[in-house]
Amino acid sequence: MKLNTKRTILIGFAFLSICAFWQMYDNLIPLILTNTFHMNETLSGVIMAADNVLALFLLPLFGGISDRCKSRLGRRRPFILVGTLSAVVLMLGLPLLADSFHASPAPGKLAAFIAVLGLLLIAMGTYRSPAVALMPDVTPKPLRSKANAIINLMGAVGGILYLLITTFLYKTKSDHYISYLPLFAIVGGIMLAALAIVMVFVNEPRLVAQQQRYEQAHPEDNLTQATENGEVLPREVKRSLSFLLCSIALWFIGYNGVSTWFSVYAQNTWNMSLGQAKAASAAGKPSASAHCFSAVASSPPSPTLWSAVPSAQCCMFSSSWWASPGRPSTSTVCPWWWRCARAARSASSQASTIPSPCPPRS
Repeated sequence: MKLNTKRTILIGFAFLSICAFWQMYDNLIPLILTNTFHMNETLSGVIMAADNVLALFLLPLFGGISDRCKSRLGRRRPFILVGTLSAVVLMLGLPLLADSFHASPAPGKLAAFIAVLGLLLIAMGTYRSPAVALMPDVTPKPLRSKANAIINLMGAVGGILYLLITTFLYKTKSDHYISYLPLFAIVGGIMLAALAIVMVFVNEPRLVAQQQRYEQAHPEDNLTQATENGEVLPREVKRSLSFLLCSIALWFIGYNGVSTWFSVYAQNTWNMSLGQAKAASAAGKPSASAHCFSAVASSPPSPTLWSAVPSAQCCMFSSSWWASPGRPSTSTVCPWWWRCARAARSASSQASTIPSPCPPRS
């Protein structure tokens, strides 16, 4: 039994489009809210958290609906098709509204921007679960771990494409207003191209039928146990699954809390352009960021360090880091940050006050 790598790569284009979109969303929306609409951190933070709140309801809802879908396109592809097209149309309206507000500010334009943003988040939520579920639907269980690695690699390719485009379009920081319409349009084009590949080259009904025949011929691959209440997972499998889900949840809580505001912090504090901020953010993704921030969480309180990174988010990083088996030492993974933490300890013991690198909030 061998994994069909080509087919898995083609399926991964759906996840590539999702990752390219969220890279752009986390980078640009905070900048637009704070720089164009002049929102404070509290209000813009509430808006930036809306996608995670909606995901709690939308992802299981549309995942369950797609499970029961009986379209001739398959169970997952209709949601990928409609969700991607809707998202591209809505996302192109965001920079247009932002540009219009900059030219002529009006409360109605701000309300329209927030409304379109909400619809965009709903559109993205309609097809993320079906896009992720497509690979397990057509891949034998013993090969899903390898296939998942390829899917995540395709997601990383989407992030790299966004990084290259951003670095090329926004090399230097400008004191004048910057329109992000070209970047939105290019990312929308990437999403449409990925959608076309999935719709043309992935025949979901045929692949699902092949997978069902394989499962019938290999019942030993099924991890569930038959009981009077139906098929259930063994206790050991449930326990491992619970710890895995908790670790992933803690890691993403901390990671998203930092990455969402990184572009704003890099521009305001480090005077970076959007392209430079994205490159600096990508340099620490994904595991290196967790390892480095776990060093901050394990160090004693220091005004310099803790003013730059909220302690609760560092604890989230540290929890998921210490939950991972076979972890290397933090000083080995990120020696430069470890030296910074040690220097901060020494400085905090010698001085009662250390200037904060962050500007005070009004």
